[in-house]
Amino acid sequence: MQVDNVPRPATCRILSLDGGGAKGFYTLGVLREVEGLLGGPLYKHFDLIFGTSTGSIIASLLALGYEVEAIHKLYCEHVPKVMSKRFAKGRSAALKELGDEVYLKKTFEDVKTGLGVVTTKWQIETPMIFKGSVAQAHGRVGTFKPGFGCTISEAVQASCSAYPYFKRQVLHTAMGDQVELVDGGYCANNPTLYGIADAVAALKYAPKDCRVLSIGCGNYPKPKEEWYKRLYRRVLPTLPILDKTMAINVASMEQLRSILFKDVQTVRINETFERPEMATDLFEHNLKKLNELRQRGAESFAKREDDIKKLLLSEVN
Repeated sequence: MQVDNVPRPATCRILSLDGGGAKGFYTLGVLREVEGLLGGPLYKHFDLIFGTSTGSIIASLLALGYEVEAIHKLYCEHVPKVMSKRFAKGRSAALKELGDEVYLKKTFEDVKTGLGVVTTKWQIETPMIFKGSVAQAHGRVGTFKPGFGCTISEAVQASCSAYPYFKRQVLHTAMGDQVELVDGGYCANNPTLYGIADAVAALKYAPKDCRVLSIGCGNYPKPKEEWYKRLYRRVLPTLPILDKTMAINVASMEQLRSILFKDVQTVRINETFERPEMATDLFEHNLKKLNELRQRGAESFAKREDDIKKLLLSEVN
C-alpha cells in the first residue's frame, strides 16, 4: 500500500488472523515469534492486516502500532473478565469495557497500515468489513469513510459478538445508516480471502506478487462442561454447533483460497492438538491453560519457521 510519498512495495504482504475467542492466545504465540523474526512492530512489515473476532482485536492493535507483548498483557488482563461471564449481557458489557479502555476514541484514520475488521450484517446476512484506507475500497470511492465513520472499538466489538453468546451490536455509520452486526466468524472466521481480494482487486497487485501469512487459533479437544454450561445448552440447544460452524467456515475458506489463488504464496499456521489435556474452547479463562496455548503457538511457528522466512525474507522490497 502506498502511503503519502512512500514508494509502493513490489509485493503486498498480508497478515490474516482467524477468530476463536480466548484461543487467540495461540495466535499471539505465533506472532511473538514472527515479530522477533522480522525485528520490529508488525505494522511495518505487512501492508494489510485482516482479522475476525479475536483476530480483529489483535489485528487492529497491531495496525495501531502495538507490539505483540503489549497485546498479550491486555489479553491476560481482559480475556478472563470477558469469558468468565455466564451470560451474553455480562460478556458484552465486559467486552465494551475492554474496548473503551484500550481503544479510547481511536478511529480507522489512526491506523498505520491497511486494516480490515470483518463483521456480519445480521438482518441481510452479508459481510461488512471495516477498512482503514480508501485504497482498499472496491467501489463507492466517493463516499468512502474509514471504518464507515465508526470507532475501532465499535467495529471490534461487533466483530467479536458471537450471538447468542454475546448481544448483537447496533452501530450508526457516518452515512446515517443503522446496522445490526454480529461476529465476523459467521461469514469468514478465516478472513484470508478478503485480504487477498483487497490486494488483487483494490490495490491491483498480481496474485504472484502477494504474500500471505494466515494464522488460526489451533484445534483442540472439547473440554468437559460445567453444570451451568450444560443447563445453558439445554435452554439454547443451538450453542453446541457454534464451534463446529466456525471450524467448517475456517476450513472451507482455506480450501477456496488454495483453489482460487494458487499463485498467492501462503503459509497457513493452525495446528491440531489431540491430547486430552489440551482440551479448551473459545470461553477458556484459566490463565494457566491460556499460557499453554501461547506456548503451543510459538512451537507451531518453529515447525514452519523456514517456510515463513522464505515467505517474508526471501526478497528485498
